[in-house]
Amino acid sequence: MYGRRASQLLKEIDSSEAGQLAPFNSDVFDQVIRECNEHNSQFQSLIRKMVEQNLDIETTRNEDHYGAAIHHLSLLRNKRCLMAYMYNRAEVIQSFRWKVGPVLPHDIQEKLHFSEKEYFKNHSTAIKSYISEMDIDLTVDMVPPKDPYIQVRVLEDIGEVSLGDHSVSLTKNSLHFLRRTDAEQFISQDVCCDSSVLLPDGISFLVMLAETVFNNGRICHLAGEGIRHMRYFLYQRASN
Repeated sequence: MYGRRASQLLKEIDSSEAGQLAPFNSDVFDQVIRECNEHNSQFQSLIRKMVEQNLDIETTRNEDHYGAAIHHLSLLRNKRCLMAYMYNRAEVIQSFRWKVGPVLPHDIQEKLHFSEKEYFKNHSTAIKSYISEMDIDLTVDMVPPKDPYIQVRVLEDIGEVSLGDHSVSLTKNSLHFLRRTDAEQFISQDVCCDSSVLLPDGISFLVMLAETVFNNGRICHLAGEGIRHMRYFLYQRASN
């Protein structure tokens, strides 16, 4: 039946979890493209037949006319289904730029068609260009966080990372107290997680701070960061 393959693509979109992508269905997509080419070939053939018979295409109502109309409408329906499939996937792909940053994790890339990968790359470039031109960072949270710092647990070995005026070694299962703006990029890539819930008071922070100082030797810098945080922590406790 005409249009059945195209409807499979829409059902796939409808059944997908919000904000998630199923692997690009190249099989069905290519089948619909071939079906469109067949409809177009049949449509052109019937139109040529009517022209050869000197029939008025606009007013003639015979079997060739209705046959051409069926192929034409089927072609348009397939086109709408293909466009809806690509548009809905494109919207999700755009959202990935804000959720995980300019570099997509491997498991997401595996689900994309090569044209979708190119689309994401161009979309990211456009955002980067706009941010640079307007001198405004659109990737930060619109609502300021209550605490500018966050405790994170490293889920995968990342290695030595430069964070502004200092560097830190992010090894698996290690805990670090970072600026929220520095930590967000790692959290969005699922290589770190927010473990601030493990900080009910200042004790675990002091342990983590001592460990970080030992590992990185940034005593002066981290001592200053620690004093500022403890001052903020005590103020919060006093307010409550």
